[in-house]
Amino acid sequence: MIRLIWTLSAHARYYLRRYMPTNRLLDTIRHRPNLKWGVPAMLLAAPYLLIASICANALDQGAPGSLHLVVLWAIWNAMKFITMGPVSLTLLIRARTQEAIVRRREAARDRSDSQVSVPA
Repeated sequence: MIRLIWTLSAHARYYLRRYMPTNRLLDTIRHRPNLKWGVPAMLLAAPYLLIASICANALDQGAPGSLHLVVLWAIWNAMKFITMGPVSLTLLIRARTQEAIVRRREAARDRSDSQVSVPA
């Protein structure tokens, strides 16, 4: 039973990762060249919050209860985009720090190679 649940959840995760546009966009932002787009991507949370607000108001006025799912979907996507900003900044700082360390090591190695190769 646990194996069946595990398999179903793995397939559901794969499907959602592969075919849902917000997940694809967030996966693209997590790559090194695109980390700079994490903070602007936070602005994409605004339309989702607007959708959630409109649907919640419609529910208060007697709309079908199935709109609760739309509200949950919109809030979930808004939360994903809001958290992507700080996460991308953290990843960008870490990547730039690692790149700076590599540059310093290469510069130090180049300096030591040039000092060794010059005869006295």
